[in-house]
Amino acid sequence: MTVNGEVIAQLGTKVDPARDVVAVDGTPIQPPAPRTLMLNKPAGYLTTRSDPHARDTVMSLVPEIPGLHPIGRLDKDTTGLLLLTNDGALTNALTHPRHRVKKTYHVWVQEVPTERAARVLMTGVEIEGKKTAPAQVEVLRVDKHRTLLAITIHEGRKRQLRLMCAAIGHPVISLTRVSLGPLVLGHLKAGKWRDLSPAEVQALFRAAGVTERRE
Repeated sequence: MTVNGEVIAQLGTKVDPARDVVAVDGTPIQPPAPRTLMLNKPAGYLTTRSDPHARDTVMSLVPEIPGLHPIGRLDKDTTGLLLLTNDGALTNALTHPRHRVKKTYHVWVQEVPTERAARVLMTGVEIEGKKTAPAQVEVLRVDKHRTLLAITIHEGRKRQLRLMCAAIGHPVISLTRVSLGPLVLGHLKAGKWRDLSPAEVQALFRAAGVTERRE
């Protein structure tokens, strides 16, 4: 194998597919074309590439694409907008904490939160010994024994919204991600996916404050 014309004999040599030319027996290896999908994740699917217990994963809902992986995670019972990509630069841009990409969820909670409880969500809730960053909270609908909230956060802690709502005494009934950065789930049906356009991918990089490296 050669990298940029130089023979590589050491295992573990790192290369940048966007800049380095890798060849085997003189034949250049072309990296897979970057591709990013939006999936409307149904409940009951794990957000992982594989599961040792043979449970259903989101990979069974999308086509087989070399290097495809989920960007971040949604809990098994959480539904909605999930991105999958084979573009490592995009994954890093959207998951690195310093980029603070916003995510909005529609959250049905038990009973009707008071204004004080909503303020606690907006100013930060201590979960597992650490206070969450301030969230944006909007009441969308109030029924007799449940309330639909739109909650926007930029963190990605495990089961964060479920823990936040439980901490204020209003456990989550159901949870759906409806937007990520500039992307909106829209009318994509549960279990269905679509390709992102180049313009949408560029918009995601801009939302993360990152300049996309490819032309």
